[in-house]
Amino acid sequence: MHFMNPVPVMKMVEVIRGYNTSDEVTKEIFDISKKLGKSPVEVNDYPGFIANRILMPMINEAIYSLYEGVAGVEEIDTVMKLGMAHPMGPLQLADFIGLDTCLSILRVLHDGFGNPKYAPCPLLVNMVTSRNLGVKTGEGFYKYTKGSKDLVVADYFKN
Repeated sequence: MHFMNPVPVMKMVEVIRGYNTSDEVTKEIFDISKKLGKSPVEVNDYPGFIANRILMPMINEAIYSLYEGVAGVEEIDTVMKLGMAHPMGPLQLADFIGLDTCLSILRVLHDGFGNPKYAPCPLLVNMVTSRNLGVKTGEGFYKYTKGSKDLVVADYFKN
């Protein structure tokens, strides 16, 4: 079972079906998921499943767009929120997930498939190395101050 975060809020859970997973086990996991108030979706066992296989390249591309100077932090997130109806932009979402977690997932995808499209952006690697991990450390693409709900772009990314 791959729960989406934050678990108490997100309804969907990926039910990962391995090569030898029986129909009975899959049905039991579906039933348990529903009892927990979740909406189960069956996916096959490949790196990243579906959620991370699609989400992480999008986040990585947003980071590459920032890294290459295509647009700023706020502009990238605004395009995805207002133009694509995402509840939060990919850079804010990366901060929420944890930049170290994003990097780890991208490495799993890159190692698992051997495809350069999953290679982590150097900016992401540098941010993780410098311990700017997003919400959990108080700074990533945005600054996070206890008690404040205002999104403030991290100083490093201000023009």
